[in-house]
Amino acid sequence: MAKVCAITKKGSKVAGGYSNRTRATKFNPTGKVRKYANLQKRKVFVPELGKSFNLTISTNAIRTINKRGAYITLKKAGIIK
Repeated sequence: MAKVCAITKKGSKVAGGYSNRTRATKFNPTGKVRKYANLQKRKVFVPELGKSFNLTISTNAIRTINKRGAYITLKKAGIIK
């Protein structure tokens, strides 16, 4: 499974954490943590083409498809020519 969204191109990012005790005393980082995007496997049907596509997309991309429509969103992302 791809770890990057096909529409929004969201992937993982490195985040640093600080404990409250660290903030109160001095600079002493607690280490780096990799955070992953919330990716889902979805079958997206495009009524204009009469086809469906299996995609790994973020939940934010699912909301965008619901709002703008599958055809416009996939065309803008370059999945449909």
